[in-house]
Amino acid sequence: MPTLRVILADDHAIVREGLRAVLDKMGDVDVVGEAVDGREAVDLVRQLEPDIAVMDLSMPSLNGTDATRQIVDMGVGTRVIMITMHADRHMVAETIKAGALAYVLKNSAATELADAVRAVMVGNVYLSPKVAGVVVENFVRRQPTDQGPKASLLTPREREVLQLLAEGRTSKEIAATLHVGVKTIETHRSQIMDKLCLRSIAELTKFAVREGLTPLE
Repeated sequence: MPTLRVILADDHAIVREGLRAVLDKMGDVDVVGEAVDGREAVDLVRQLEPDIAVMDLSMPSLNGTDATRQIVDMGVGTRVIMITMHADRHMVAETIKAGALAYVLKNSAATELADAVRAVMVGNVYLSPKVAGVVVENFVRRQPTDQGPKASLLTPREREVLQLLAEGRTSKEIAATLHVGVKTIETHRSQIMDKLCLRSIAELTKFAVREGLTPLE
């Protein structure tokens, strides 16, 4: 079996070390790069075109869900495995919708990550048992989604801007990060507020945290 090329993305070095240790034990996996946020992960995939990207859901600058969406849109065939502490059904649904093929809880990664790697490499979806239970329960009960505005109302670029705003970046800083003009960012901010019916940065921040768009507590 050919060696699988993998990148790791997590803003905590100790987590990356733990994931690397699990992958090293598989014998046929080579970790070819590490990223500290979603934006860096996207750049690594563009440069290295790995077989798999193992990513944290909650990362600064660009969260795992939006990073996944950008990676899938590249069309290089990199499969995404999401590693997270969150078993929330809404976050699971958004992540799978974005294109991730596996959703593994961090407290189970030591025993489940290898299985997830094997599953996605043959085109299967892998969900941690606890997550799978949440998804099945939601399907059986046909539970309605929570009331209130959802991040799905926003375009991918608006989601990026929202996360950066929630992390305290100024319009000028966001413009430099996304390589656009300051007026463009201000227009995005206005459109985001209108779509979500929110009127302050504080409200935007609370919304971003609730939706899992930013790792801020």
